[in-house]
Amino acid sequence: MSGSQKLDHAEVPSGAELPPGAGGRARSALTLASVLLGYLIVPMAMSGTSIALPRIAADLGGSGGALQWVVTGYFLAASCLMLVAGSLGDLFGRRRIFAVGAVLYVVSTAAAAFAPHVLLLDAARTLSGVGAAGVMAGGGAILGSTFEGPARTRAFAMVGTSVGVGLAFGPTFAGWLVSALGWRAMFGAFAGAGLLLVAGTLVLRESSAEHRPKFDLPGTIAFVLAIIGLMYGTNQVASAGWTSLRVLGFLGAGLLMLVVFVALERRTEHPVLDLALLRGGPFAGWLLAALTTAVGTVGVLVYLPTYLQGAGDFSAGDAGTLMLAMTLPVLAVPPLAGKLVNQGVPARLLIALAVALIAGGNAWMTVLAPDSGAVQLVGPLLLIGVGNGLSAALVDAQAMEHVPPDRIGMASGLLNTARGGANALVLAVFGAALISLMQSEVGGREQAGKVAAGDLDGGSRAFLAEQYTEAWHVVLWTVTALCVLSGLVIHRLVGSTARGAARPAEAAVSDEG
Repeated sequence: MSGSQKLDHAEVPSGAELPPGAGGRARSALTLASVLLGYLIVPMAMSGTSIALPRIAADLGGSGGALQWVVTGYFLAASCLMLVAGSLGDLFGRRRIFAVGAVLYVVSTAAAAFAPHVLLLDAARTLSGVGAAGVMAGGGAILGSTFEGPARTRAFAMVGTSVGVGLAFGPTFAGWLVSALGWRAMFGAFAGAGLLLVAGTLVLRESSAEHRPKFDLPGTIAFVLAIIGLMYGTNQVASAGWTSLRVLGFLGAGLLMLVVFVALERRTEHPVLDLALLRGGPFAGWLLAALTTAVGTVGVLVYLPTYLQGAGDFSAGDAGTLMLAMTLPVLAVPPLAGKLVNQGVPARLLIALAVALIAGGNAWMTVLAPDSGAVQLVGPLLLIGVGNGLSAALVDAQAMEHVPPDRIGMASGLLNTARGGANALVLAVFGAALISLMQSEVGGREQAGKVAAGDLDGGSRAFLAEQYTEAWHVVLWTVTALCVLSGLVIHRLVGSTARGAARPAEAAVSDEG
């Protein structure tokens, strides 16, 4: 049977295929819908919760780190455990991990809605992040094992759209709920949506690795500690500075545990992360593409609205409307990209175009000035948004093509961990860079932090806006350079896909001749 004649099917432990016909297609469609729902509500809860922090502080009295952990705890738990969840899915069943994650997400999010104290809310949100890790990693692995070929490309293009919708409209949806019904209703709505996710697990077919080796507990512990140290240390840079003992201590501990993790993975027979995936080649190229996309998009997405309102004359509503130029392409572009790949356009060409658009958008964004209007900024935002949409459609589907069936869960977890961790680190480093570039000119780190937060009332507004703008330009050119250099490496690594695919094709032609 040729590749074009294969039926999409769910991989089961025994290796049996779904029966052909409408039943198999219906189950595949229900599987796709269930997983896409997870990829919608988990990012929505991630991006939308920050809207509720002022109301939470007013009701529960939290402030500072305890209040911020409502967002940070969720994000950190999800980022740390996606790789672990993916590997557990390979061992014990991808549907099982997806279902456990969905149930934990619903229960802990419902608990957040009734939390009487900010510390209990923090605990509930951290557990929600653990559940989110199971949903994201398990969902990607389920799609990777259920679909193949063009159907897999289409499925992951839909994933890109779902994630884009969740991230883009999470703050808007959460804002409506918080304004109308309060922050508890917001968590209640997320928990209600999660119930649909739990119900959807009933239609999923179980799949796992053919052999079930011993779980790599030492490697898992080392990995989690490494991620916590690196992410927490980086998140402290904006307030404490790069030379702070607290920052250096956590970063040093994180790097040390990362070295320990690599050493452990080299020695264990069944690692939580197969380091062979990272030793060059197409998978490493697509993983780098995911990291590069985060570097080129997240800083502008999160920090530009603050600049527009602080140094410019934009209202919050006007700034949010302008940012649609960057977020809407993430909804429209992934299906188009998936169609182009299935029609024969090389994925290598499209990812190169995506990185080039992101780099070009950041370079063009250096027109940014206090008197910039929407006309000057809509163009660079569109470029970055289209590049982000292309990348969202391509990375996971193409990366899965280069992973053994027994490692699909691991690969999905690694991609989601890299993407989530990169987002968190870029946010921290982008903000810290703005502050560091301004502090010597505006009168110290504290004042620079206020300016970076949009508060320009502590001195000459024109002078502070000028320093703020110059810092933005330096950061934007740095991001541009990083994207260009990374794009060259991606092009080389992913290029082995085309060369590797060409040889079997030529052999097939020779055999037919």
